[in-house]
Amino acid sequence: METNEQLDASSRNVSSATMIWAIVAFIFAIVICIDNNSPMILGAGFFAKTFAVILATILGVIGVLIGDALRRFVKPDFIFTTGGFAQLLWIKIFWRVGPQLIGLFLGVFFGFSIVLG
Repeated sequence: METNEQLDASSRNVSSATMIWAIVAFIFAIVICIDNNSPMILGAGFFAKTFAVILATILGVIGVLIGDALRRFVKPDFIFTTGGFAQLLWIKIFWRVGPQLIGLFLGVFFGFSIVLG
């Protein structure tokens, strides 16, 4: 059974990880808004772009949380590979951040498409 200190530490870790992913989502949304030459973004006004960045950040964080939940559910207990060290390293990196990044990309792009689409 977990003690109160362990529960407090785990909730702080979740909060700090969520905060880091929120910053990453915000930076990614800003980069997508600034460095995009699609007519959808070029034709939008300042307030539409601002609202799109805010909504994209929120949906990006939600996508990260869903991706993390899926990662925890489907992450394999054992990894067998014939590809050697590089393949093993790639698999470990993917299962560390891969589903969260996929959720981040889907959430940010979906946020932009809702507002500007």
